[in-house]
Amino acid sequence: MKDEFRLRRCGAGDEQALSLVGAATFLEAFAGTLEGRDILLHCQKQHAPEVYATWMAETSSRIYIAESSQGGAPVGYAVLAEAKLPVADPQLTDIELKRIYLLHRFQGCGLGRALMEQSIEAAREMGRKRLLLGVYGRNVGAIAFYERCGFRKVGERTFLVGTTLHEDAVMGREI
Repeated sequence: MKDEFRLRRCGAGDEQALSLVGAATFLEAFAGTLEGRDILLHCQKQHAPEVYATWMAETSSRIYIAESSQGGAPVGYAVLAEAKLPVADPQLTDIELKRIYLLHRFQGCGLGRALMEQSIEAAREMGRKRLLLGVYGRNVGAIAFYERCGFRKVGERTFLVGTTLHEDAVMGREI
């Protein structure tokens, strides 16, 4: 895997690549599961380049992108930002893995695990003690991946996709 991909921290100018991968992976994951109009509305709002630019401008955020070594095409990314999830015991040392997205054809080769490990390492370097995330409650594959990475369910939330509310699991792990 190390020869086929590289991970790097994002900076100004990466907004378009993040937007493209974000929308593509969301569509890929939820087409046929969620309403098409809701997917489109969600991607227009939540995967706009400005969303990523805002995160990159925050000193408490980190974004890492996975690129193919040959050609440099973006295939996935992870976003760490201040935790805003409903948990029973919020802590100042919490950080949220807002997104960890990877195109389906690149799943299963260790790249998702590499993005997760990079996220955990960055959170530790920032002095954080707990990593939280929200995941669609019916996304069995993602939940299983997070559990293999040491996450456990610590709460629930409702999450708006387009015009429809969905139930999410909130998961966390000590780092």
